[in-house]
Amino acid sequence: MSGPGVFDRRHRSTTTGLLVLVTFVAFEAMAVATAMPTAVTELDGLAWYGWPFTAFLVAQVVGMVVGGEVGDRRGPRAALLAGVAVFAAGLLAAGLAADMALFVLGRAVQGLGGGLISVSIYVVAGAAYEARLRPALFGALSAAWVVPALVGPLVAGVLTAAATWRLVFLGILPLVVVGLALVLPALRSLTAPSAPGGGGPGRRWWAVLSGVGVGALQYAGQRLDLVAVPIAVVGLAALLVGLGRLLPRGTGRAARGLPSVVASRGLLAGAFFGVESLIPFSLTTLHGYPATTAGVPLTAAALGWSLASALQGRRPDLSRVRLLQAGFVLVTVGVAGTALVAVPGLHGWATYVTWAVAGTGMGLGMSSVGVLLLEQSPEHRRGADSASLQIADVTGSAVCIGAVGVLLAAATAGSLPLTAAVLAAVGGLTGVAVLGALVAGRCRAVDDGAGARAGATTLAAS
Repeated sequence: MSGPGVFDRRHRSTTTGLLVLVTFVAFEAMAVATAMPTAVTELDGLAWYGWPFTAFLVAQVVGMVVGGEVGDRRGPRAALLAGVAVFAAGLLAAGLAADMALFVLGRAVQGLGGGLISVSIYVVAGAAYEARLRPALFGALSAAWVVPALVGPLVAGVLTAAATWRLVFLGILPLVVVGLALVLPALRSLTAPSAPGGGGPGRRWWAVLSGVGVGALQYAGQRLDLVAVPIAVVGLAALLVGLGRLLPRGTGRAARGLPSVVASRGLLAGAFFGVESLIPFSLTTLHGYPATTAGVPLTAAALGWSLASALQGRRPDLSRVRLLQAGFVLVTVGVAGTALVAVPGLHGWATYVTWAVAGTGMGLGMSSVGVLLLEQSPEHRRGADSASLQIADVTGSAVCIGAVGVLLAAATAGSLPLTAAVLAAVGGLTGVAVLGALVAGRCRAVDDGAGARAGATTLAAS
């Protein structure tokens, strides 16, 4: 590309600061699972093992809604500052926790801050970058997850074994501050929207209900037993009621424009992360892979994701709807191809290729969804709409991961052959990806005014 770029003099500090923040938030997300067994053992909390993850997810959904409100009413500077401060407080609380209850509380505070940050980044992207630069920005932000995905678990393991698991939390604190310092100069020039929007504080209670639903689904997926089934049913009911009040009207039926953009994000994340949660388990259980090699397909997907994100960022002239459709097609191929993991003679090797294909599709699709959201969301609704997008991502992932967990629980209990459970999960999530490919075609704005109308659409609770 010629002309201004995301690393030109005007944008260099902002882009670098955002990348640093995303990188270290991503590192914490990737590394915490490695440190968790040691942490809960030291804190005598093995019976609470799933709750640090669940507390993070529930609070994250609430943080997304609050972040959208703050961004729409007071501008991206206030929202991002609050997010970094809360996230840092959560890191400090978790790193210094003397017992399991305080550790879970610290994780909840981290989730609240993480939700604020994730939404604020979209608001900053819409305010500080012109439309032609956004594909490159989202490509860079997607790539910022790759290094944490590759080295996060390894670094966390080394820190935990050689020193203490607490450094996984406390060690990130100064680096998060560095990221904030880099982005602050640009934030000072960003003002609050001229026509403040947001859905009102009542949305926070629906966010709590949705968060409880997400947490229940995630917990059901972690249990891998028959008790997971009623937990998942209750969680799904709570989630559906909450989402009906949080997402743009028409999201459930994939109405044209912004509702389909939000729906696409949920379908994309659900299909991909649902199968990703299945792959290491399948390779370990069906083929006897050790933990190190069972995770290699996930690394291949991360590399494909990074490459595709970078390539789409170099072509801002291409239709984001077409790129999103192409991304869904690749995800569909990758997800469906994962069924080969159940073929004994292939010994699971096909998964290394199929999951790289799925990761490439995610690189095209996720970046394109972000660009489409900012194109169709007016300034005064950008925070709330960004929150809707992030909530769709989290809930889509939780629902699909929870469904996979229920199938694996049935197989573990002997109610279903393991191979049949794996094939059922892959088949169902292939259907999710195919549905996403159809919905992606509806992400175009209806006409020149559709973006503004879609963004201004009142939420069911407003």
